[in-house]
Amino acid sequence: MSNREALRELQGRLAQRLQQARTETRVQSWLAVECAGLGLLLPLAAAGEIFPFSPLLPVPHTQAWFLGVANLRGGLHGVVDLAAFLGLRAPLAPDAVREGARLLAFNPAQGARCAVLVDRLAGLRSPGQLVAVPDGADPAPNPAAARPAFAGPRWRDEAGRAWQEIDLAALARHEQFLAIAA
Repeated sequence: MSNREALRELQGRLAQRLQQARTETRVQSWLAVECAGLGLLLPLAAAGEIFPFSPLLPVPHTQAWFLGVANLRGGLHGVVDLAAFLGLRAPLAPDAVREGARLLAFNPAQGARCAVLVDRLAGLRSPGQLVAVPDGADPAPNPAAARPAFAGPRWRDEAGRAWQEIDLAALARHEQFLAIAA
């Protein structure tokens, strides 16, 4: 009899929690990273695991920003130098990657078995820590360049540092990101 009561209590708590989850507003949060000195915000929902930089197998006849293929937890992932892809700096040679650099794998739900190389992790950010920058108020590093579809809003933190949101799901579908052949 006590097992049935415990099961009913568990089911009741689960039903209550599911109802709360349906009515709660989801708070967006980001993983803050740095690439060539630029602060980027990557949505946690689209991000996967974070790995230390690991040996890469180079792939011939690919774009310079495509660093190669890495074995991450038993799965092969294409690795993109995010700063080089964004045009922030020249692509890094694998032996020039700094100690604090990390590989950020995309969430498997994105359908892309890839990871991006970031120079440094800068923690987590939430909307309460940031203020949205209206379009045109904070010019892009290269104002002549059109803003790609994967570039989300710009933000500023309480210290005044600018952060650019990058939509990883849109990046995974972006035509240039998918065109790795040189």
